[in-house]
Amino acid sequence: MVASKSLPPGCMLRPARSEDLGRIRKLVFQAKLDPTQLHWENFFVIELEDKIIACGQLRQFSRCQELGSLVVEKSWRDRGLGSYLVRHLVEEATAPVYVECMGWLVDFYEQLGFVKIAWENLPKPLKIKFFLGQLGSKVLPLGVTILQANPLKFPHS
Repeated sequence: MVASKSLPPGCMLRPARSEDLGRIRKLVFQAKLDPTQLHWENFFVIELEDKIIACGQLRQFSRCQELGSLVVEKSWRDRGLGSYLVRHLVEEATAPVYVECMGWLVDFYEQLGFVKIAWENLPKPLKIKFFLGQLGSKVLPLGVTILQANPLKFPHS
């Protein structure tokens, strides 16, 4: 996995616009991610030649944010786009950032400074949001993990 600190030539990071929502939805559906709560205002996208090739969002909750809907188009994976986008979203954050992910993505997020967090230490809005994922991981072997981005950025969370 490439942990690039810059984008490949021709790629551009920008805030999403309302007309991007269709392409964002398509990327999220193709990745089989949660298609709910896709609000273009929360997204940043990476585009190349007017085509969106990656997206991710910061969902707003009371006193915390959730990184979600992070998708890189299949043909563009392993080139550092996901890492670049995660770093940018965390830099843009105005409150502690959390992510709920499947087990095989834990290493990816840990390499970017995320740390595992116990259910008991989650802010209440995310306990409610992540309840079904945690319940499902107890019933099915899904391996859902919750992580927090750089807890030193918001030490009083």
